[in-house]
Amino acid sequence: MPIRTEPIGSIPRPPSLIEGMHAAAEGRISGDELEALYAEAVRETIVSFEATGSPVITDGEQRKPSFATYPIHGLEGLAPDGVVIPFEDGHTRQLPRLTRGPFRYQTYADAYLVGAQRTATRPLKQAVISASALSLLYPQEGIDGYSREEFLSDLLREAETDIRRSLDRGAYCVQVDFTEARLSLKLDPSGGLLRDFVELNNDVLRRFSAEDRGRLGVHTCPGGDQDSTHSADVDYSDLLPTLFELQAGSFYVQLASEQDRRRVLGTIKANLRPGQRVFVGVTDPIDPRVETPEEVRDRVLEAAEFIPLAQLGTTDDCGFSPFGDDTSTARETAFAKVRSRVEGTELAARKLGV
Repeated sequence: MPIRTEPIGSIPRPPSLIEGMHAAAEGRISGDELEALYAEAVRETIVSFEATGSPVITDGEQRKPSFATYPIHGLEGLAPDGVVIPFEDGHTRQLPRLTRGPFRYQTYADAYLVGAQRTATRPLKQAVISASALSLLYPQEGIDGYSREEFLSDLLREAETDIRRSLDRGAYCVQVDFTEARLSLKLDPSGGLLRDFVELNNDVLRRFSAEDRGRLGVHTCPGGDQDSTHSADVDYSDLLPTLFELQAGSFYVQLASEQDRRRVLGTIKANLRPGQRVFVGVTDPIDPRVETPEEVRDRVLEAAEFIPLAQLGTTDDCGFSPFGDDTSTARETAFAKVRSRVEGTELAARKLGV
């Protein structure tokens, strides 16, 4: 396809898998039975993803407990009372708190990639969590015998390893989920926290060659969980100039659900740098209505007024189910939106003559 299009990552889990996860937690089914449910969910997700015509697919993050905490699932030395993330509808998500070192990933994302490659016939994208998100695990009061400097050294090494293993395993590209970027401006309107986050993530990205960074992207959105967001009220003009300082080849920017898309596109145009590609969101996972291919086409044409075609791509605003227990969106709806994104992007490409 002349205009590149990619998904963000997650697809709602089948009800059978969600029930199986609960049953396993309660001891009602065995680990082998749960594994069979995971394997079937991944297989069915990939088959359905490929049926949409999407040129790049994911495994739908079927095995991830959440997009944010998959690396530390099962890590000893965690307490449940970490940073709380409030959403606009009143519900919250809470990160764990690290209580001792050393910090080590328990799962690297390439484990998901290997399983997906058994079924996939199209290029597979792999999402990883940002170092900045995981930096929130370290408590402000510190940890006796394990300094913040030691923690950050361990974190940077583990985040690099997570990305590198997926590249080495044959991922088409690796997307760093940086959804806390916009939230950081809500927590610290001065922008100091955002700059710290960007510098920390750049410390990881600088460990890769220029060629590898061309296969690395960064995703930003105002959060998307249970049909709510945590930072949609933060102005993009405060975020994007700093975001594009990240040394990545691609940026995946939520846009479909923005109130004033043209204003955001103007900000992107003013800050996008040579060699960077921006994938603009053209479908809204939170909206239950499925966009038509013609609506997507018009959003792509609008974006093309601001962004050179060589630097333009399309995506979904966010993942459709970034947390494993989120059932707010039906699988059928998610795949229908993906299909509209693919078809609408192709319609726009034809209209533009590319």
